[in-house]
Amino acid sequence: MKIAIGNDHAGTTYKEKVVQYLENKGIEVINYGTDSEESVDYPDFVHPVAKDVSDKKVDLGIIICGSGNGANMTANKHQAIRSALCWTSEIAELARSHNNANILSVPARFVSVHQTIDMVDTFLNTKFEGGRHQERINKIPSKE
Repeated sequence: MKIAIGNDHAGTTYKEKVVQYLENKGIEVINYGTDSEESVDYPDFVHPVAKDVSDKKVDLGIIICGSGNGANMTANKHQAIRSALCWTSEIAELARSHNNANILSVPARFVSVHQTIDMVDTFLNTKFEGGRHQERINKIPSKE
């Protein structure tokens, strides 16, 4: 499995812990995030993750910013992306099983590192159920 990860300054510590966790599980990680806590613009670190997921260069993506919202909104501007803002493992599980989410967006200022690792683990190990859920996903792209 290969994962792309991106973060802004609010997610640097979390990103480091997630990368360590993933690499310890033998998962390849492409790090597009900042390694600093100096203020940066999250879209600069999220767009590359979304592009890699869209282009199928990686299996899934993880993005981390303070609220998770800006990163999530940015990722979802890419047509093939279904980024899910999650703050519990249960939401991460539903995002994968019902929405076939391909990017996990983490709100670093509102969850612990431990919760984040649990969400990442759940996100990576939950399969999409398909069926009626696929029919709904097919309706997501705007026809405008």
